Amino acid sequence: MRGRRITALVAAAVTVTATVSLAGSAQHDHGHPAAASPRPATTGGAQPEEMGQAAFAAISEIVASLEADPGTDWERVDVRALREHLVDMERLTVDAQVSERPIERGLEIVVGGPAAAVEAARRMVPAHAAMVAGGLGWTVEVEDRGKELRVLWTTGDPAQVPKMRALGFFGMMAQGGHHQHHHRMIATGRSPH
Repeated sequence: MRGRRITALVAAAVTVTATVSLAGSAQHDHGHPAAASPRPATTGGAQPEEMGQAAFAAISEIVASLEADPGTDWERVDVRALREHLVDMERLTVDAQVSERPIERGLEIVVGGPAAAVEAARRMVPAHAAMVAGGLGWTVEVEDRGKELRVLWTTGDPAQVPKMRALGFFGMMAQGGHHQHHHRMIATGRSPH
C-alpha cells in the first residue's frame, strides 16, 4: 500500500513538473503576430513546420496566401466554405465505405457508408471525376444511386489499367496538383468547378 502511494505521489510530481515546464517554455499566444512566425531553433535541430492537423494546416496555408496577396478582395473571402470542403474531404477519406471491382478497361467503384460520407461524396466525386477525366484522358462516369455512388473509371489505354487499379478510388481522388488552387478558389468565393 505504501509503495503504491509513493508511486502515485512521484507520478503526480512528475506530471506537475512537466506541466509547469511546458507552461513556462511554450508560448501559446495565438493573438500575437510573432506567435505565427517560426522561432529560431535553440537545440540546433530543425524547427517544426507542421501546423498540427491537416485541415488546420490547409486553412493556414490559404490564409497566409491571401494575406500575402495585395489584390485579395476580403469582402469575398469565405474561409468557412473552405473549412466545409475540408470536412467533406475528411468524411470521404475516413468514413466512406468503398468497394472496388476490376472491369475490362478499368475499375468499378461503389462509394457508400454513413449518410454524411455519401453526401460528401456527392459534392466531391462528380466534380473531381470531371477534372481527372479531362486532364488524364480517363473516362469517369458517376451514377448517384441515392444511398451510394457508382463510379465507372475506364481508359482506352491498356497500359494505364494496372495504375488505375493500384490507385483505386482514393488514389483517383488525390490525382492532379489542383487541390491547393481549388482550396484558394473556394476561400475566395469562386466556384472551383
